[in-house]
Amino acid sequence: MDEQLEAAVEPVSEVVTEDEEARGERLSKKRMAYSFPQFFGLLNVGLILTAVALVLFKTPNHLAFGGTTGFAILLNTAIPALPVSIYMWILNAVLVGLGFAFLDRKAVLWSAFASFALSGYTSLFEWLFPVTQSITGDLWLDVCFAVLLPAVGSAIVFDIGASTGGTDILAMILRKHTDLEIGKALFAVDVAVVVAAIGLYGPRVGLYCVLALIGKTFVVDGFIESIRQRKVCQVICSHPREVEEFIVKKLGRTATVTQGWGAYSGRRVTILTSVLSRREAMKLRLFVRATDPGAFITITSSSEIIGRGFRGVN
Repeated sequence: MDEQLEAAVEPVSEVVTEDEEARGERLSKKRMAYSFPQFFGLLNVGLILTAVALVLFKTPNHLAFGGTTGFAILLNTAIPALPVSIYMWILNAVLVGLGFAFLDRKAVLWSAFASFALSGYTSLFEWLFPVTQSITGDLWLDVCFAVLLPAVGSAIVFDIGASTGGTDILAMILRKHTDLEIGKALFAVDVAVVVAAIGLYGPRVGLYCVLALIGKTFVVDGFIESIRQRKVCQVICSHPREVEEFIVKKLGRTATVTQGWGAYSGRRVTILTSVLSRREAMKLRLFVRATDPGAFITITSSSEIIGRGFRGVN
């Protein structure tokens, strides 16, 4: 066992070829950031999902539960001369103007694009799908999709470090120029929209808006955690060196090696800890089980991994 421990704590870099090292560097850079085409594509996917939900599920049912989309639906009800998309153009134009006036232009640029792109997609889908009433005939089903689709879209957008614009610009302004707690301020705006919806559409639709507002927060957080989820793997086995080399050479990751003792046996053991994606964790589990059927493996989930190969400290 002592020989295995000594072998395990020797740096694997000594047996890694230049090609394997270069492959590991490429994988690390690929994991740490999205390329511009990936970023731009994912941003638009998130905005499209949000616009589809607005046109097909929110507007026909008057589901106003926050944000510029909620305000646009309320304005469309109060002054039906203009469609929801036009009110979104107006509101987003005002918010973007405020953003350029009070914020650094670089800071607001992507939010401005997202605001106008969302308005544009909404206009497009209003033209393609001129829906005026529920497409399912079931308000509860419509509420579910009115929450689910934008939640998925927002999770995708937030994960790449962008936003859907709109009230996010207001949040940035408040953060910079006031001492208000941003979360509470934006939640107060959402509550005001819901209260107005109860007054305009009655308690039935209004209470559905309340449920949607509550559900939106939990669903968005759930999807973000799901997207960011990684596996923290701990392995105790009889062949730690082989596991180390598999992690470094095959998976392009690294591991932390520690020594411990069995509480019952008192035997010294080597503990390997590595943070992997779901697919990589499955590969490691299969390799360890094939190499050492008696190995002890612990795999836990985490959505907050910060460091090289994952997310930056900021």
